[in-house]
Amino acid sequence: MKERVKDYMAYLEQEEKSKATRRQYERDIFYFLRFAGDQEITRELVLRYKEKLQAEHRASSVNAKLAALNGFFSYLERGDLRVKRLRVQKRPFLSREKELTKAEYLHLLKAAKHRKNEKLRLILETICGTGIRVSELKYITAEAVYEGEAAVRLKGKIRVILISGKLRKSLRQYLRKNKISSGPVFVTRYGNPLDRSNIWKLMKSLCKDAGIAQQKVFPHNLRHLFARCFYKIDKDIARLADILGHSSIDTTRIYTMSTDREPRRHIDALGLVL
Repeated sequence: MKERVKDYMAYLEQEEKSKATRRQYERDIFYFLRFAGDQEITRELVLRYKEKLQAEHRASSVNAKLAALNGFFSYLERGDLRVKRLRVQKRPFLSREKELTKAEYLHLLKAAKHRKNEKLRLILETICGTGIRVSELKYITAEAVYEGEAAVRLKGKIRVILISGKLRKSLRQYLRKNKISSGPVFVTRYGNPLDRSNIWKLMKSLCKDAGIAQQKVFPHNLRHLFARCFYKIDKDIARLADILGHSSIDTTRIYTMSTDREPRRHIDALGLVL
């Protein structure tokens, strides 16, 4: 079975699934295989595994693990082993514990500036100021900065990322100061593009100085903040979907959700409760 998993990972690579996705699928599949042990893999066993997941994980995590497993079963041509994912009603608003506000983001920038860490400050501004995924930071090159736009190539699609005037000016100054004439703007001391784990750790290190809860501070939350701020001004969800690189507007709607504060204010404004 390990060999079949290995073959499946090769298949996913051919399908242009990201490295992070392949690693997660592999972990989730082996998690099931450890549960199965020496038992014969039957639908009944998979259903017992599903029950175990529900007892130990949140619904979103259960569905993610089942999606990885169902994909593997389809690859094996064992559709009889596939099980339904949990039906979860979508929350109409964002959890306050996870929302990174614009004010908090500005505190992060101030903390990075106070540390005189220009590189980290610019990484935050580049991700939040363009709405890119952290994995797309490598496409912000010296050439892209001078042209004012970057071409992101992902999963067979190419989309253009605009680099705004203020951000472009700051990045040009950084390039001149660090004598970078070509290639990715943000690199390690060895000249390799920064990976997501490095950026994650750097961002977390600012939390204490900025006075912000760690669970709010991670690269993808900067992308969500960009989406909310853009939609608040533009109100064009189709245009935002194109900028973010979403194939479905339903995904984009998740990015534009606010916390329950705004819906509560709207409900109170109805004047239906004395």
